[in-house]
Amino acid sequence: MKVHPIMIGNVKLHNNVFLAPMAGVTDTPFRILCKEKGAGLVYTEMISSRGMFHEDQKTKQLMQIDEKERPVAVQIFGSDADMMADIAKQISSVADIIDINMGCPAPKVTKNMDGSKLMLYPDLVDEITKKVVEKASVPVTIKIRKGWDNEHINAIEIAKIAEKNGISAITIHGRTREELYRGKADLEIIRKVKEAVNIPVVGNGDIVDEESAKRMFDETNCDAIMIGRGANGNPWIFEQIISYLQTGKKIEKPTEEEKKEMIIRHFKMLMDYKGEYTAICEMRKQIAWYIKGFPNAAQLRNEINRIENAKELIERFSS
Repeated sequence: MKVHPIMIGNVKLHNNVFLAPMAGVTDTPFRILCKEKGAGLVYTEMISSRGMFHEDQKTKQLMQIDEKERPVAVQIFGSDADMMADIAKQISSVADIIDINMGCPAPKVTKNMDGSKLMLYPDLVDEITKKVVEKASVPVTIKIRKGWDNEHINAIEIAKIAEKNGISAITIHGRTREELYRGKADLEIIRKVKEAVNIPVVGNGDIVDEESAKRMFDETNCDAIMIGRGANGNPWIFEQIISYLQTGKKIEKPTEEEKKEMIIRHFKMLMDYKGEYTAICEMRKQIAWYIKGFPNAAQLRNEINRIENAKELIERFSS
């Protein structure tokens, strides 16, 4: 059976279908909604170790965790091994799992030697993983890519370093940093990483529906899967995939009415969490994902972008 409980270090998860960390998306309200729909593990947005070190308030807000979303992994990024280790020790009192980001391809991240840029420096990866594992009191995992570019495909080397230093699991996205999100994720490299180590390997990339989830398991033999962009505006994807993998049958997709109800609920949760103004601004992109496929979706998006108060937004989606 592809869907089953899984251990990450000493943390038992009720299933192996995870929500990926996504900047500007996986905040507390969205994580709760995905957990309710079956996600076995959810991740915070990536959190700057430098920001935490300097006690930046916006960075600290990303650390807010609701008990309803546990177990939750807190993802940190940075390239100063001692700072990363100190922050890992600090947040071990809050996180169930700490994940080190070594896969983010964004230029504003990689220009500081963070994210996927770390994969170009295996010695630094060795130092960071060793020191973070030593200081953390919860399991530590890493998220990597296939490599930096086609001349530097070293996911297997990085995975072996991580395992040697006590990392509890590895997530691999099957693209290089150079590819960003273009083309198709390489499932073969995920399979090769799985064959190279004895800790859980999580497959990531292009999981957008039931069939692509099954393909990831079938072709890589990975221990778990991680869903990123496929969950945007679609928290139902977790129950859909879990049901399909368990029974071979697809469940009904949400109706327009169910999507409207979810939009209102999501917005109200966001408003409780961040206040009306910020919630309206941030909900616009969420709604654009939710209403994909609606009749006149483009016109509706334009309407939403002009709404400036909660009452009007809620009324627009109330039937």
